[in-house]
This record gives sequence, C-alpha cells and structure tokens, in this order.
Amino acid sequence: MYLSNTLASNLVYFPTILCNSRQFNRTTINHSLQYVSFDSRQEPHPLNSSTFDDLIQSGAAFASPFLPNDPVLDRIDQEILERNPGKPVAGGWCLGESENEKCTVWGDADVLKPGPGAKRLEKCLVKLLSNETIRSHQCVDV
Repeated sequence: MYLSNTLASNLVYFPTILCNSRQFNRTTINHSLQYVSFDSRQEPHPLNSSTFDDLIQSGAAFASPFLPNDPVLDRIDQEILERNPGKPVAGGWCLGESENEKCTVWGDADVLKPGPGAKRLEKCLVKLLSNETIRSHQCVDV
C-alpha cells in the first residue's frame, strides 16, 4: 500500500486514497499543497514570523503547524487575506465602498476574483506539473 510522505493528517487522506487507486494513481500528484517548515532533525516545527516569507512564496494552499494565537496568524489575516479584526475575509462578492466595511454590500457569492495568492498557487502547480518534477511527485508504486 502506498502511504503519503507528508504529515499524517486529514489533508493527506484523500490523496492517499487516490494514490492507492488503480484508476487514479497514474494521474495523481503526491503533494498535499501544504507548506511545512522542518527543523534540523527534519521534524515539523510551528510556523512563525521568521517563516512567513517562505510560506507565502511557496504558493502552498495550506500550512501547518501553527501555535495557537501566534502573531503570524494575525499577519496572515491582515497581509494575505486582508481581513480586518472581527470581520469576515472579504471576497469577490464584497461590493461595499468603504475599505473597512467592504462586506456590508454583497454581490454574487459564486463569482470569484483571483488575487495575488491565486498567482502564487498557479506558479506552485505549474512547477509541480513541469516535466522536471512531475515524475518524482507522481504516486505510482513501481
């Protein structure tokens, strides 16, 4: 049986199922799209402000582990998600005029406007699907 080489979590459950499926294992990339920072012993260590730039530049869709109430979570809220304290994350459906109250007027929640994070994720996916990395990340058990 194939086991994912990333952290054991719910994020690897479905990729592991797909990699173990004869129908999908040759079309699935073994990558959880998760950013994890490792210490010198190759053990995951909590993300913090010193790993913030690497996390963002990775283009990963997910990241862990974080310490509860770590200030880096507020930094992600403010700088990446543009979320004000106590407010929802503004999406393409927030049509309000005021910078602080964008979500007072709602548009169509099915309309998405990709932001800078979408470009970083695209770059990450293109790299994963490039000829030089796809073979080493494919989940085909040979």
